[in-house]
Amino acid sequence: MTKMIKSKEQWLKELGQPAFHICREGGTEGAFSGEYWDCKSPGVYECRACGQDLFNSAAKYDSGSGWPSYFQPVNDCAVVSKSDDTLGMKRVEVTCSRCDSHLGHVFEDGPQPTGLRFCINSASLLLVNQE
Repeated sequence: MTKMIKSKEQWLKELGQPAFHICREGGTEGAFSGEYWDCKSPGVYECRACGQDLFNSAAKYDSGSGWPSYFQPVNDCAVVSKSDDTLGMKRVEVTCSRCDSHLGHVFEDGPQPTGLRFCINSASLLLVNQE
């Protein structure tokens, strides 16, 4: 896969300030405030920054956290996980494998079959509806 690399100015122009802050600066949106936290529409959630498929609605579930939550990505290559010690917490950050955009975090308190909870910011996603 070819990495997508753009300047800060290009990302800002394409994403707008709220999505830029989350995707490129590692920000987060408030719980229960994002566009997709309670969305039940079928489809594929793509990376808002580069369009790569990230999560399928079939893997989405209501975690009660206020953020869109998934028990697995569309495939093993869609996202990258790395240690995140910011804010004085030990967490695992999830980024898009194609453009390195910050998506959210993954926790080990999700449902089966994976036991994972990918807790993702709505602003980093774009739903391609398949109704």
